[in-house]
Amino acid sequence: MSLAPRIQIQSLTPLVDCGRYPAKACAGDEVRVEATIVRDGHEVLGAALRTKAPGTRRWAEEPMTDLGNDRWAASFTPEPCGRWSYRVEAWLDPVASFQWELRRKVEAGKADFTSELAEGALLLEREVTVEEALAAGPGQRLELTRSETVEVDVDRTLARFGSWYELFPRSWGGFAGVERQLPRFAELGFDVLYLPPIHPIGHTNRKGPNNALKAGPADPGSPWAIGSEEGGHTAVHRELGTLKDFERLVESARGHELEIALDYAIQCSPDHPWLREHPEWFHRRPDGTLKYAENPPKRYQDIYNVNFDSEDREGLWNALRDVMLFWVERGVRVFRVDNPHTKPVPFWEWLIGEVRARDPEVVLLSEAFTRPAMMTTLAKAGFHQSYTYFTWKNTKGELYELMEQLLDWSPFLRPNFFVNTPDILHEYLQGGGRPAFQARLVLAATLSPSYGIYSGFESLENVPAREGSEEYLDSEKYEVKERRLDGELLPLVKRLNAIRREHAALQRLENLRFLETENEQLIAYAKDDVLVVVNLDPRSEQEGVTVVPAALGLPPAFTVRDLLAGDDHAWRIGRNYVRLEPGGAHVLHLRK
Repeated sequence: MSLAPRIQIQSLTPLVDCGRYPAKACAGDEVRVEATIVRDGHEVLGAALRTKAPGTRRWAEEPMTDLGNDRWAASFTPEPCGRWSYRVEAWLDPVASFQWELRRKVEAGKADFTSELAEGALLLEREVTVEEALAAGPGQRLELTRSETVEVDVDRTLARFGSWYELFPRSWGGFAGVERQLPRFAELGFDVLYLPPIHPIGHTNRKGPNNALKAGPADPGSPWAIGSEEGGHTAVHRELGTLKDFERLVESARGHELEIALDYAIQCSPDHPWLREHPEWFHRRPDGTLKYAENPPKRYQDIYNVNFDSEDREGLWNALRDVMLFWVERGVRVFRVDNPHTKPVPFWEWLIGEVRARDPEVVLLSEAFTRPAMMTTLAKAGFHQSYTYFTWKNTKGELYELMEQLLDWSPFLRPNFFVNTPDILHEYLQGGGRPAFQARLVLAATLSPSYGIYSGFESLENVPAREGSEEYLDSEKYEVKERRLDGELLPLVKRLNAIRREHAALQRLENLRFLETENEQLIAYAKDDVLVVVNLDPRSEQEGVTVVPAALGLPPAFTVRDLLAGDDHAWRIGRNYVRLEPGGAHVLHLRK
């Protein structure tokens, strides 16, 4: 009869869905592993953390520390990127167990140790005194027990921390025009320039201005209507430049410590070559007509979705993988994935595994505005970052609820707080003027390690297509703008990006602690040695207090430097008076 081991290893962390999915970490970060290790009796146990780097056979070992109450911990720092493995091993230490019992008897004042020393002689294989027995080294590892082997996906830092800027290259003079702006984007402190689809745009059912069903001969159409007679997902729109022009842009961006992110959208215009070459890859109605995409009340007559249940599923999946690898081979290592929640999760788990096997530094941002269970499942399946509900969370209570949820998800989901997108112009921005834009910018940049803005935010663009709509009037999705980096919020953007790089506390999520303010329009929080207070009211000045609890471990009185204004203030544990103009903020750093 097979019996369970007497040593039990329980409550292993980090652990996602009982080990079904890997936890997440970044190269160079400390990964803390904890476990509850318990055995009947009073024997002394030992434990070790065993780790294995991707592509290797050898396990490294780190001793675990007994935290008390049967909880043990150890840490490791993974390098390089890839999928790491770890497990916990525990054992009974006979020498330490003997010493523990002997020491208790010595402390109790016992005088005769004849029997104990006889036991010690057998254990240590030599005659010993009490002092020698207590000083003996570790013994055997008896009853060695191993936990299950758990995996951790280790990514580069950009998967956790970065500042994003979204732009349509056709509004900046194509690839060459974007390239000319790279020094300025770098000066502003951005890490990623995200480009919506750069491929040829279909003609059939092309959308006109403001999503009109009829397009004029000069209307450019939506970049998400991918494919024409000029090519599909591996071609570039000729008005943006050539493939070589794009490759030069990617290389030049890297020289400015910027990354070019591409949109990965699994959809095709009616003119995409795949519709002729592989008609079996697409959905058809009973009458044989192709089924265009819909998300009621939105209708996308200019695109078709692929059929993941196609009879040629293997061919379709391989083609979609090859599209991403095509761009990886041309230097793209960051992708924003369009609507992944409308595609099968097994496909994403397979695709991400295939791509990471070629290049473990690829980063994928999930654009899944959907139910929490699907958002988290996509993150577990391998997406490195996710859009969130941040754009719709504008009150103190809403932000508390959002951040509590994200903290619960932090072992496997990393947020990216975009303040706006081409599809989302929230009513808070529509009616709040510059103060609303300022407040949202500070919140995004200091609450989340990754955040982004879409072109026009820095210029306070806030006119909706119609009352009650979150669409922009004269949306850039359907027409070309003339963009320039001259928005009035850019100095604040630059300062916040500099602060984020200078202060490691803002590069993490799990260190967030909310502070009481006694005013619903003031929100305050701490991230280690950085304190932030924001006035959520875009129309009125607000005053109140920020309560700093002793639990933060700060001295009774301390000086903070306002990193936005550049002045110093005397603060203390307890209540600190704050007054902020509409949409105003303090970003305070504890001075040593």
